[in-house]
Amino acid sequence: MSVMNGFYRVTQIIKDTLQADPNCNTVTYGDITDVDLNKQTIFPLSHIIVNGATSGENVMTFNISILAMDIIDSSKAEVTDIFVGNDNEQDVFNTQLSVLNKVIQKLRIGSLYSDKYQVTGDVSLEPFVDRFENDIAGWTATFDVMIENDINVC
Repeated sequence: MSVMNGFYRVTQIIKDTLQADPNCNTVTYGDITDVDLNKQTIFPLSHIIVNGATSGENVMTFNISILAMDIIDSSKAEVTDIFVGNDNEQDVFNTQLSVLNKVIQKLRIGSLYSDKYQVTGDVSLEPFVDRFENDIAGWTATFDVMIENDINVC
């Protein structure tokens, strides 16, 4: 792999890993405001953002955020359990955290780690609710992925 293609490779590997998860229907990339979040058929949705990169002597490190989200379905039924409420918000948090955790573990100790796509340091996971047009809940994971820097300057 050459670093010249490293950006494409790291984003494609993450996309493929997300798409393999049954709790992810759509994977998008770039500015989240460009995604038509009013289309309910695209959910559950994962969105990849590359925040920046650092070039080291033997590695390139990409700082990446993944937003994993789904629509909150509310019931008009009377609330009988005040802890759970009358929607599936907790289910959304649970499944979307699982989506992100699988990607992170594959990068930390799994098959992607063996292929030299490796998470370095701690991963920050932040929940969100209703951040966009629909009633949406999910998590944002932000982490560094290190890949081999094999550019030959000779």
